[in-house]
Amino acid sequence: MDNWRKSSYSGPDDGNACVEIADSPTRTAVRDSKAPGRATLTFPAPAFTTFLEALKQDPRPCC
Repeated sequence: MDNWRKSSYSGPDDGNACVEIADSPTRTAVRDSKAPGRATLTFPAPAFTTFLEALKQDPRPCC
């Protein structure tokens, strides 16, 4: 997976302190933007979609 992208919430002040994701039709990978050469977590695409939907339902602010 080579198409890594940062969250749209990553602004100029905190752009180096976020996660990046890359996806394919079957998998989604997540890594730390500060250490892209280190460990990467990979999830089946349906599981990652479920995770994102759960985050959208959480009333607590993320940042």
